[in-house]
Amino acid sequence: MLSYRHSFHAGNHADVIKHIVQSLILDALKQKDKPFVYHDTHSGVGRYDLTHEWSEKTGEYKQGIERVWQQDTIPQAIQSYLESIKVLNNGDALRYYPGSPRVARAQLRQQDRMVLTELHPADYPLLEQEFHRDRQVKIFKEDGFKRLKASLPPQERRGLVLIDPPYELAREYRDVVQAIFQSHKRWATGIYAIWYPVVNRYDIEDMIEGLAGLGIRKILQIELGVSPDTNERGMTASGMIVINPPWKLESQMKEILPFLKEAIAPATGHWKVDWIVPE
Repeated sequence: MLSYRHSFHAGNHADVIKHIVQSLILDALKQKDKPFVYHDTHSGVGRYDLTHEWSEKTGEYKQGIERVWQQDTIPQAIQSYLESIKVLNNGDALRYYPGSPRVARAQLRQQDRMVLTELHPADYPLLEQEFHRDRQVKIFKEDGFKRLKASLPPQERRGLVLIDPPYELAREYRDVVQAIFQSHKRWATGIYAIWYPVVNRYDIEDMIEGLAGLGIRKILQIELGVSPDTNERGMTASGMIVINPPWKLESQMKEILPFLKEAIAPATGHWKVDWIVPE
């Protein structure tokens, strides 16, 4: 459909949890000198102006990153995430928010590289402009799942694949399961991080059942909710499903999620960290 524009939602609570998990995984990959690849299947434009009329129309960032940004005491584990935001903003004023490619770019070393994919005709040129002449970044205007299939296994043998489709269509939940099935056969040691929105809990349960049935070990679920599940329209929670997570990620998120709940949704929020399939 290609109607989804992330500019309306940049910096919301779902972005916060997604990008914190992403940053922690990249932190772990950097513990070794060997190069890694970061592969983003649905990249967006790279950065978002929170003063733009689209962001101001929804104001979702005000219930997300703005609440975290205003906290006096921040867990040490999310410093890399916050640094990726600070490098886009002069001083303490929060104007620009990084999409997942910018979060990753702030973490890359000289030996690492990124593969970005964006199919939206309006977002692709903005993404190209954002990383113009950056030799560590390769950008494709292709279907993200097809490019992922063509790119694996990577020459580095280490890295992170971030999968975060807009889920405009019900089949996208099944597409994620199929993409993991195909990708894991090609690159079993890679780290795969799948973002999901909780709009209809049954869709998430079906996707988790599908992933659990693939016979893959080490699948961790991380979720942050801002309100109880409901049959009404709207996202009540979001999360990340991580295959082959770094060994510290479980304990790190158990420290971070209570902080996020209190900062973003102290009265109605909830969180969880569970193994879908243990090691």
